[in-house]
Amino acid sequence: DLVQFAAAVGITNCPGAPRLKFFTGRPNATAPPPEGLVPAPSDSVTTILARFADAGNLIPAEVVALLSSHSIANADHVDPTIQAVPFDSTQNTYDTQIFLEVLLKGIGFPGTANNTGEVSSPLPIGTTAQPGEMRLQSDFALARDPRTACFWQSFINEQELMQNAFIEAVDKMSRIGLAHPEDLIDCSVVVPQPVAKVTKPATYPATKSFKDIQQACLASPFPSLASDPGATETLVA
Repeated sequence: DLVQFAAAVGITNCPGAPRLKFFTGRPNATAPPPEGLVPAPSDSVTTILARFADAGNLIPAEVVALLSSHSIANADHVDPTIQAVPFDSTQNTYDTQIFLEVLLKGIGFPGTANNTGEVSSPLPIGTTAQPGEMRLQSDFALARDPRTACFWQSFINEQELMQNAFIEAVDKMSRIGLAHPEDLIDCSVVVPQPVAKVTKPATYPATKSFKDIQQACLASPFPSLASDPGATETLVA
């Protein structure tokens, strides 16, 4: 319960985040879980989808929805030479930029190359205080796999759709392993409102445009988006 509550409250500190549900009444763990249950960024799409399906009957659309959390996540150990590396250009803001930028062509690495679980990034250049953007191998693959590509693309510039899908996927995942999830008590009222909404639409980072996109879902048109002004790429801390 404490982990679930901390997650629901913690995410409200990020602009654009949804207000998650919180249910209490889980039994305390009696032993630590075995290692290796969380998919690694080097895992294949097949392995990742199979793990989520086995753990909680989570379907590909829900897996992609859960990955919207990468919009506010950082990498700490993928490249041991750099820490707190963002996955999109709007660090600490829960928005749809992650789904757009993972589809951009990679051009380099924010730190060193040849790290397990990392592929080239579209925005590798940063500063001493703020490293460039990192791209996980698993995100790259899920954005381009035919089983998940259209779900991935559907969230671009669709903030409310992404928020609602994330709320439901997190709620489903939070009940995994419970013999009687119906016995949980709804305490969602204690979760505070998120700090602020996101009103800015998704945009290509400066110097980028549709020509840099590696579109994998051809069943629907790609969103029409503007590009940020500027001669150089910028990461928002």
